[in-house]
Amino acid sequence: MSAADDRLQAMLQRIPYARFLGVRAELAGDEMTMILPFGEHIIGNPVLPAIHGGVLGAFMEMTALAQLSIKDGGERQPRVIDVSVEYLRSGRPLTTYARADIKKVGRRIANVHVEAWQEQRAQPIAALRAHFLITSG
Repeated sequence: MSAADDRLQAMLQRIPYARFLGVRAELAGDEMTMILPFGEHIIGNPVLPAIHGGVLGAFMEMTALAQLSIKDGGERQPRVIDVSVEYLRSGRPLTTYARADIKKVGRRIANVHVEAWQEQRAQPIAALRAHFLITSG
């Protein structure tokens, strides 16, 4: 495992909700894919069944934070300024994946976009756009 991979896994272990959801990450170079395995505890609508929207939103926010951590080497702790989530399709009872695209990191603000998908990356089930305050230390 690389140092970046070690930092990423350690970050996920420090987040109780990530542990509860069973979130894990795969790192290939600087490209990270977050993985949310399906479990009955993440169902929001048992009639469909569909993954709870809050679970998807939190999963994508964790993806953005993890990608920022990889880019910065974990040197700075980002704080959420605002988050916008677009729910595009119902999250079916399947494993869900997400990737973050850092649009810009300035001296104080980072702009990140995340897409989550299940079977086909070209058909996202949700998207997140977020701004984070970057602080030192």
